[in-house]
Amino acid sequence: MAQFHFRQTTISQEFSAPLSLLELHQQIREELEMAFPDSYWVVAEISQVNADRRKGHCYLNLIDKGDDPRGALQAQARATIWSSRFQMLGRYFEEKTGQPLKAGLKILFQAQVRFHELYGLSLDIINIDANYTIGDLARQRQETLKRLEAEGLLTANKELEMPLVPQRLAIVSSATAAGYQDFIHQLEHNSYGYTFDTRLFPAIVQGNEAPASIVKAMDLIAKYSHLFDAIVMIRGGGSQTDLGCFDDYRVAAAIGNSPLPVITGIGHERDESISDLVAHTRQKTPTAVASFLIDRGRALETEVESLYDSIYMFAAQQLRLSADKLERQSLKISNLTNAYLQENREQLEHFSKSLLLKPKNFLHNQKLLLSDKEQLIRANTKDLLHLRGKELSELTVCVEGIGQRWLHMKEQDLNKLVHCIETEAKDKHKLSQLRFVKCSDRLQYSAQRSMSTASHRLDMLEMRIQANDPEKLLLRGYTLTLLNGKIIKHIGQVTEGDVIETRLQDGRLHSIVVNTDKDE
Repeated sequence: MAQFHFRQTTISQEFSAPLSLLELHQQIREELEMAFPDSYWVVAEISQVNADRRKGHCYLNLIDKGDDPRGALQAQARATIWSSRFQMLGRYFEEKTGQPLKAGLKILFQAQVRFHELYGLSLDIINIDANYTIGDLARQRQETLKRLEAEGLLTANKELEMPLVPQRLAIVSSATAAGYQDFIHQLEHNSYGYTFDTRLFPAIVQGNEAPASIVKAMDLIAKYSHLFDAIVMIRGGGSQTDLGCFDDYRVAAAIGNSPLPVITGIGHERDESISDLVAHTRQKTPTAVASFLIDRGRALETEVESLYDSIYMFAAQQLRLSADKLERQSLKISNLTNAYLQENREQLEHFSKSLLLKPKNFLHNQKLLLSDKEQLIRANTKDLLHLRGKELSELTVCVEGIGQRWLHMKEQDLNKLVHCIETEAKDKHKLSQLRFVKCSDRLQYSAQRSMSTASHRLDMLEMRIQANDPEKLLLRGYTLTLLNGKIIKHIGQVTEGDVIETRLQDGRLHSIVVNTDKDE
C-alpha cells in the first residue's frame, strides 16, 4: 500500500489561499528556467517523428533505453524543432547522413529545457551533430556485418552457383514502382529476343515496414525455390535516403539463408548496403540488373557460337586430314595388292609348268603309294580282328564265371534272409502266444474277481432288503398305519374324521381320527 508523506508547513502557509493549476505550472516554469538557463547537449533515440508540413514544425518523441539488456525504457521526452530551424537542420542532417530524421536513429542534439502550462515539459532542439549519428550508423553496420559473418551468412549466397543464363526470375519489389517497370520493359524488349519468365513477389522497399515485408517475400520464394533460377531484389524508385531497410539484419539474413542466388539493384549510388554485400551479385540499378541478365545470355550465346565455329573448323580440318590419310592408305594398299598379285602369278606359272612336265610320274608314284597303303591296311585289319576275337572270347569266359559266382552269392544271401525271416516269424508267433495266454489268464482272473465282488454286494443288498421287510418289522412289534392303502409317514397326511388302518403282527385295526397333535 502506498504511503503518502506530507511536508510540514508553517501556520501562515496552512491558512494561505490555495494555488490554481495555472499558477502552479507558472511557478514550475519559472523554477525550470532558473535551474536550466542554458542549452545542453543530449543523446537520445528517436521513437517517433511528426512533421507539420503546413506550419513547418517537427515534433519528436525521444527515448533512452540505457544499458538495460531487455531494452526497457529508462526515460522519454517530447522535443520540438521549430520551423525556422527545422528547414536548415533537417536538410543538413539528410545531406550528412544520407537519410532524414526517422524513428530508430540515435542523435546528439543541443536543446533548451522548456515547460508550457498546457503541454508540459519539452525540449527545444536548436542544433544537431550529424557526425554522431553517422558514427552510430557505422557502428550498427559493423555489428550487423560481424553477426552475419559469425553466423556464416556473409558469403553463403555468394557460394551458390549462378545458372549460366537465369531466365526464371523471382522479383522482390513494389508493383507500382518505376524501377520495376523499367526492369520488366528492358527484359521484354531486349534486342536479342531472349525470353524471361518473371514473377513478382510484392514488398515494401523503403520505410520502417520494409524489412518485415521483404523478409516475408523472401520466405515465400524459398517455399517455391524449385520454380526459379535466381532472385532479383530491386528498389522501385524513390529518394536515395530511404535505403536504411537494406542495412537491416533481417533482410541481410534472409538473403544469406536464401536457397537461390540473389541479384540486387537497389540504386545505392553512394556506397554498398549490407544487402549488396551479402547478395550473390550487386548491380547499381534495376536497369543494370536487366542489362546484366541480358548480357549474360548474350555472353553465353557468343560463347556457344564461338564453340560452334571452333568445332566446325576443327571438324573440317579433321576431315581434310582424314581424307589425305585415307588417300595415302588407299595408294599403299593398291601398291601392296599389285605386288602380291604379281608374286602369286609367278608362283602359279611355275607350278603350272611343273604339273605339265611331270604328270605321269606323279600319277605312277601316287598309285604305288596307294597300293602299299591298301596292303598295309588289309594286313593290319586281319591282325586287329584276330586280336579282338581272342579278347572277346576271354571276356566271355570271365563274364560267365563272374556271373555264376555272383548268382551263387546272391542265392546264399537269399537263403540266409529266408531263414532269418522264418526264425523271426516263429519267435514273434511264440511271443504272441505267450502274451495271449497271459492276457487270457488275466482276463479270467479279473472276471472271477469282479463276479465274486458283485455276488458279495448282491448278498449284502439282499440282507439289507430282508432286514427292512415290513413283515419282519411287524414281528418285532412295530405297526404300519395306512390311509387309503398308502403308508402315513407324517401327520400332515391325515385330517380329523379320516378312517385309518393299522396293521399288526396278527391283524388289522380301523380307527377314526379325532384330533392330531404335532410334536414341538
